[in-house]
Amino acid sequence: MTSRTSIGERGTAARKAFLISTSAAAIIAAGFCIAEPAIAQNANSGASTLPPVQVDAPSAPRVRRAQPQRAASGRVARTRPVAPQPVRQPLSVNPQDAQSGQVGYITRNISSGTKTNTALLNVPQSVTVLTKEFIRDQDFRSIGEAVRYVPGVVPHQGEGNRDDVVIRGQRTNADFFIDGIRDDVQYFRDLYNTQRIEVLKGPNAMIFGRGGGGGVINRVQKEADGVPIREVTVQGGSFDNKRVTIDTGGAVNENVAARINAMYENSGSYRDFVNLERYGINPTVTIRGEDTKVKLSYEYLHDDRTADRGIPAQGTVPAPTNARPTVPFATNASTFFGNPDQSYSKQDVHIANAVIDHDFNNGLSVKNSSRYANYDKFYQNVFPTTTYFVDSSGQASISAYNNLAQRENLFNQTDWTYKTNTGPVLHTIVFGTEFGRQNTFSLRNTGQFNGSPTRLVSASNPPIFEPWSFPHAATDTNAYATLDVASVYIQDQIEVSRYLQFIGGVRYDRFDLTSQNLNSGGTLESRVDNLVSPRAGVIIKPVDNVSVYGSYSISYLPSAGDQFSSLTPSLAVTVPEKFINNEVGVKWDIHPRLQASAAIYDLDRENQRFIENGQVKAFGKTNTKGAELSLTGYVTDQWQVTGGYAYTDARIIDASSATIVPGNRVGLVPLNTFTMWNKYQFNEMWGAGLGVIHYDDFFATSDDTVKLKAFTRVDAAVYFRLDKTWRAQLNIENLFDTSYYATADAANNITPGSPRAFRASVTANF
Repeated sequence: MTSRTSIGERGTAARKAFLISTSAAAIIAAGFCIAEPAIAQNANSGASTLPPVQVDAPSAPRVRRAQPQRAASGRVARTRPVAPQPVRQPLSVNPQDAQSGQVGYITRNISSGTKTNTALLNVPQSVTVLTKEFIRDQDFRSIGEAVRYVPGVVPHQGEGNRDDVVIRGQRTNADFFIDGIRDDVQYFRDLYNTQRIEVLKGPNAMIFGRGGGGGVINRVQKEADGVPIREVTVQGGSFDNKRVTIDTGGAVNENVAARINAMYENSGSYRDFVNLERYGINPTVTIRGEDTKVKLSYEYLHDDRTADRGIPAQGTVPAPTNARPTVPFATNASTFFGNPDQSYSKQDVHIANAVIDHDFNNGLSVKNSSRYANYDKFYQNVFPTTTYFVDSSGQASISAYNNLAQRENLFNQTDWTYKTNTGPVLHTIVFGTEFGRQNTFSLRNTGQFNGSPTRLVSASNPPIFEPWSFPHAATDTNAYATLDVASVYIQDQIEVSRYLQFIGGVRYDRFDLTSQNLNSGGTLESRVDNLVSPRAGVIIKPVDNVSVYGSYSISYLPSAGDQFSSLTPSLAVTVPEKFINNEVGVKWDIHPRLQASAAIYDLDRENQRFIENGQVKAFGKTNTKGAELSLTGYVTDQWQVTGGYAYTDARIIDASSATIVPGNRVGLVPLNTFTMWNKYQFNEMWGAGLGVIHYDDFFATSDDTVKLKAFTRVDAAVYFRLDKTWRAQLNIENLFDTSYYATADAANNITPGSPRAFRASVTANF
């Protein structure tokens, strides 16, 4: 059997040196920053004893003045205005916020949609941004909690061991990114070091590469920006919730800034026997020259929790069908099925980044990003199987397995941006490359109870504590995979006039996967896919604060799927899945701090994989037709909102299965969802929040045999600020104690929603 250190042993010395040097530089520089307590104390006391350190405010790249060009008519053609020189700002201005126009719940610009810092108004696709203020006000700790307020996105259970979402009817557990670079291992991410979450909907291969058929989730991390911060937050609440976070940093000198974010949590759950312990630390350093900026960061995240697969569905006689679906088994929201002592998920994540930005001062700039990541993930679960309850006996079937996944990622992206003009037409051209290698070891063992793969338990008392064994079966996965990715892309943002813009681009990806089956008699399989993903959009701006857009994009998901732990012979000859999206929409900046948007789209998924007679066949097809509305920002100076409405009709178009048939609704996709969060600041001291989440009924899986009822959940919060140092808040989830089912993985794994829960936190800024 391959050891758990096989990936580490295969890592090269160069990769290890990159990780060690990056993290050491970050920690040493951060230590210098923390060793300046006098600066922090003076800043909070109001004394003007800060050193005369200044930080460049973000600005457009500086370009030399171009000579006016005359058209044939003699009219002087438009040229790109000369960008102003950087203006020195006091340290109280947050450069990271200023660059994105992030104030409260609103973000005006993002870079992830086009690889250039572009106003959301000019990005031809539906985008939702959840800012750090919104995350703080809601007291979110995970992506699954946060995305409930994103139109068109539904959290998936993820078998109780990972982040998993459904975006526009497309499930994914791999389309997660950090600052635009892939973060694709199946694990739970924490938001302690998150500046904002960007949800970009529709196929995004032009920017992000493979996958992303329904959309992607990009986390922008907090960076060392030179602004002094010394913040500690302590949290406690229902179900033994306990958590503390630290955010500290500032300027080391006029050219260097450092910052450390850290977190520790040890919490229980409304679910019986379920608990969580996790901690993380993320030091970052920024080194700034006149035209060059270097950012270094390292994150270590440990997560150890009970793997909770929820409850199964109620059996019927005859068996449920899509015409006569069943419902979840009626039991308490806290009831655990299986063996909680042997159901757990552990992860250790190391991520090191180095980013170099340089401006040539002639319209050309370059950004080079490198990332080394090492993931060690193990989970084991004893859980209800896919067998339904039998009414006459009231018993459930329990089975078990465990899975080890170790992955080592090494990515490098280089983006060149050139701003120029051809006569009156302005161009922002991006061309670049991405190279990556991903080594993955995967080992699965099927559980046995007294030599049997299943055990019957009473539905009235389903927790069991007898030990299971986990021998390795010949049919279990035991594989080592190597993936090499090479990509090249080019894109042009074209401003014809103040009324008309175009964006067009194409990306080429070479996806080269080799998988070695390490079981006795195993084979070596390989596959190479050459993928070409285009994108095109048009933006019409009848007035400066309104844009009407249309877009077309394609993405591919290669044959190994979201998680390429192994490549079977049938997968090795299976063509990639294809996602085709057509979308039109309108965006309106009602005023500078309030944004509204609407979009309608048609998304086809082709070559979807299904199992037929034990073989993988790629002939499935789904179609999603949808509409989305959103509103974000300040309605008044005291009242902020974020949320929206989504209509999502995701259907099976073609399949070969006894239960998944054309016309079925795709699992975990309510037809109608509505979410809206409101925060009102009564005065400098007091504020309050109120939110609503509504889902229509939806199905646990695409066979449409288990229906989860519609629900409406109300959340609330109260905010109190004593002075510049102390603030506190109380969050109430499910204010009216509504009984509902939050999500599912399959008919046998359904998660009851939390009853009313309280979380109180106190924050000190020193």
